Order: sequence, then C-alpha cells, then structure tokens
Amino acid sequence: MKKTKAISMFSGGLDSILATRLILNQGIDVVALHFSNPFCFCIDGLKGVKEVAKQLGVPLKKVDVASAYLKMLRSPKHGYGKNLNPCIDCRIYILRRAKKIAKDLTADFIFTGEVLNERPMSQHKQALKIIEKETDLINKILRPLSAKLLPQTDIEKQGFVDRSKLLSINGRSRKPQIELAKKFGIEYYPSPAGGCLLTCKEYAKKLHDLFNHKKKISINDVSLLKIGRHFRLGRNKIVVGRNEQENTQLVTIKAKRDHYFEVPDIGSPTTILKGLKNKKAIETAAKLTAFYSDAENYKIEVKFGKEKIDRTILVTIPDANEVNDLRI
Repeated sequence: MKKTKAISMFSGGLDSILATRLILNQGIDVVALHFSNPFCFCIDGLKGVKEVAKQLGVPLKKVDVASAYLKMLRSPKHGYGKNLNPCIDCRIYILRRAKKIAKDLTADFIFTGEVLNERPMSQHKQALKIIEKETDLINKILRPLSAKLLPQTDIEKQGFVDRSKLLSINGRSRKPQIELAKKFGIEYYPSPAGGCLLTCKEYAKKLHDLFNHKKKISINDVSLLKIGRHFRLGRNKIVVGRNEQENTQLVTIKAKRDHYFEVPDIGSPTTILKGLKNKKAIETAAKLTAFYSDAENYKIEVKFGKEKIDRTILVTIPDANEVNDLRI
C-alpha cells in the first residue's frame, strides 16, 4: 500500500519546522520544498535550511525564484503591504510552482507553516481564500498549526491526516510555537523575529529606486541592494562599502563595465559606479569614496578603474549635506 507523501512549504523558520514535525508524527513522508530568494532573512542562507531539514530527517528540494517572480514584484495584482511586500502575490506564485512540483513528485498534498492572523497581509482568512482560489487549491492546502480554526480540507476528509492531531494556534505571539518546539525537542531553529526584506523601509526605498531607473532587473540587482550605502546620480548608481567584507563583495559581484574606486594607502571603502561613466559620475563616486575613507586632508587622490584601479583623480571631500542629498 502506497505511503502518504506530502510537500512542506519549507522556509526553514520555526513555523515551517513545527508544521513539518506535526505531519511527520502522523507517519507521512515529507519532502521539504524551499524557495530561495534574496529577500528572506529568516534563516542563515541555504546552509541553515539544510541544517533544520537534516534535524527533521526530511529530504530538501531547493527552488530558486525565477524572472517571473521579479516581474510579479514590480506590479503585484493584490498590491503591497506597508512597504514593498507583495505577500498575497508571493504566496500565489510559490504555491503555483509547488503544485507542479508536487505532481511531479506524486505527492498527495501540500502543507504550509502558516498561522492564522500571524501575518497581517497574507494570513487572515480572506487572504487565505484568495490564495487558494487563484492557485486552484481551494480546500487543498493544509495548515497544520491552525487547522482547527479553519474549514476542514479535502486532505482531512480523504483521511490523509488526522484532524484531531492538528492545532489551533492564532495570532502574532510566538510563545505557543516556542513551547511546542521544547515539547518536540527541537533545539535548532532561527529567531522567530526573522522575515522578509521587502517589509523593511530602507530596503524598500532602494528597491523602489531600482524599479524607477531600470526596466529589466535581475536577482543580482536586488541582491546588491543588501550591500553598502546606495546613492543615486541621475542614471548612475553608486554603492559604497561599509566594511571589509562588503568591500570584498562589491569587487566580486561588480559587472565588467562597472568602475570601482579606493583611496590608496589608508583605510578606505570600495565603491562601485554603475551606469554611464561620464566625468561628473566618476568625480562624484570618487568624492563619496573619499568622504567615507579615513583621509584627513581636504583634497584626496582616489584611484579607480575597471579590471584594475590604474587611474587617479584628485577630489575635494564633500560636506555631509551633499552626501545626504545623493543617498537613497
């Protein structure tokens, strides 16, 4: 007799861990399906997701978000939350993809770690109905942590799971989940305070600026928004590293056509200049590099180039007001 198999929508956060444990406890085989995107900071990268999947003893399948996700993000049908978080459209996107994967893996159902009323935009009853309708999964998504507060699903009616062993967690407090983790002996899980960068005001400003100045954006473009201080000069983007780690990252990820800048022989950020390389843009990037360096002189030599920093420009350190006017 075929054993029941389920797909866990697995962020690697505490809710998805607990939902997976509840389903495993019913003797069901689970595949953890993790959608990787540059906006999530609920767990320490793929390494952290692998660790919690290993802790649960479930196979992990990783899926990177595609260009279609970025297209959705620019103009979500159901709008944004407080900042640029398209929570409802995001759930629709990943559940549509999960439905196809579940079919390929011959899984019997999909479940999530969602908790009723935990997320203000996407986890109230009306939002859950919209998501199910637009993914053609009405009554076909199980939410083990809040199942007893929701209508009975086809999954329960067909006997794949025992509804009496599911839970009725509600609201934004994480105390019930933390207590449940203790009960299950789950010791490793990320802080429940994690979440999505798109809900962060500063990141949303940078992303909004990117949308306004670039028609085609890539995952690399949005990943760059997490690094350094960002400045806008017309069609030019200037990014200044904040520490040694970011300096290294900027040199590594810069495009071949980008210039990068440093002040030689003293503590200096690395700066990259994207866009047109006219005289004003080069001078501005050099000034910003000098401003954030350890230079004490009024006039500073800054080195720059593409493959190598083999050119030099002499600039005057700008005042704070000039810098703030350019900062995104």
